[in-house]
Amino acid sequence: MTIAINARFLTQNMSGVQRFAREVTTAMAALSEAGQAPRLRLLAPRGAPQTFAGLPVEIMGRLSGQAWEQLELPRAAGRDLLLNLGNTAPLLRASRQAVVIHDAGAFDTPDSYSLAFRSWYRALHLALPRLGAQLITVSDFSRTRLSRRLGVDAATIGVVAEGGEHALRDPADETVLAKHGLAPRSYALAVGTRAGHKNLGALRDAVSLLAQRGLVLAVAGAADASVFRNASDVDAARALGRVSDAELRALYENALCLIFPSRYEGFGLPPLEAMWCHCPVLAASAGAVPEVCGDAALWFDAEGPRTPAAALARLLDEPGLADHLRATGRARAETFSWPAAARRLLDLVEPR
Repeated sequence: MTIAINARFLTQNMSGVQRFAREVTTAMAALSEAGQAPRLRLLAPRGAPQTFAGLPVEIMGRLSGQAWEQLELPRAAGRDLLLNLGNTAPLLRASRQAVVIHDAGAFDTPDSYSLAFRSWYRALHLALPRLGAQLITVSDFSRTRLSRRLGVDAATIGVVAEGGEHALRDPADETVLAKHGLAPRSYALAVGTRAGHKNLGALRDAVSLLAQRGLVLAVAGAADASVFRNASDVDAARALGRVSDAELRALYENALCLIFPSRYEGFGLPPLEAMWCHCPVLAASAGAVPEVCGDAALWFDAEGPRTPAAALARLLDEPGLADHLRATGRARAETFSWPAAARRLLDLVEPR
């Protein structure tokens, strides 16, 4: 068997979905090279690199984006099994394809997306299983939500947990601290975007608490600094913008903790990355994050009486708690890996 991988992700900006696609493809390529997996083909539109993960990239077609995926990709895949890793797949392919849908966010958190985006995703996700596509997702939480929203048996949806060890691939770039006026252990870190379900506004009281103690909240990602406009000290929330992998590693390793207030996550990659980097994790008990972190995080409510500020105060005031979270977090993180994800994914799509 040959597996044709929809490599449109190679032309997209990096987010959690593209991270999954890149890392699991790299791990599958290593297995294939070792003779432990089928032959892989990478199919991509114009703008993709010539090679990826040691494999040649077949750049084909005249279109781009969704048009390329829907109209040109199905023919290019031929009789091979088509594996789509990033939430979308061609409707014209019908069966003989698998698609990883990372969450049911288009249904569950509509305020986080434009009308056009969520309408297309809803229609696509409802149609794919009815046309015979195999569904795969990244957590039991997402499997439950997709089953309910798409009206399919949860037992038919495979689950492939993600890895996080990529956080240690690049040496930490410590210059990011000086660039933003940060010192080791002088800041708590948040990683997120301005999407509504990321819930960064819930950190206003935590920002105020940090300011009272001479500390700051550093926000990595395309976050809106105005979210924290009502904090007691506007300078206590520091927007870092997009950071490189090497910079993010340095931020994790030098932070007091990661604070992750998201109301909805199909998996929750930043907490896993933080745990790989020995960074204590404080997180909202919501979505798939409890499934990922287990007992290795300090929990608060996304919306409720257990606040992020209260969890942060406990971390700052309770002797030994931060070191305990660093140790248990790293042990928990090591139970997730990209080679394991790749093997699980191949087990799901390879015919018995």
